[in-house]
Amino acid sequence: MDALTVEHPTTLWMVNDIPTRMVYAGRRWRVTDTPTRLRHSVWTASLESHTGLYGWRFQGTNDDGVSLVFDLYKGEDGWHVHRSYA
Repeated sequence: MDALTVEHPTTLWMVNDIPTRMVYAGRRWRVTDTPTRLRHSVWTASLESHTGLYGWRFQGTNDDGVSLVFDLYKGEDGWHVHRSYA
């Protein structure tokens, strides 16, 4: 599995506090699996300094049928994609 580390802001929509879709890098992504909540232990050292840090891991599929796995975290200024996996 190839991993790409990024730190890009994203817009995330939730239903009942569970991610359902997002806009990332100018593309729309639908959540196409069951999202997993991420806690402090999965983040790199640079992110662990944030108190209350949490995020989500889920598979997203765009309009072209391309699917990636995304790790998102909630920062002070909103949601960010930390990594995506092909």
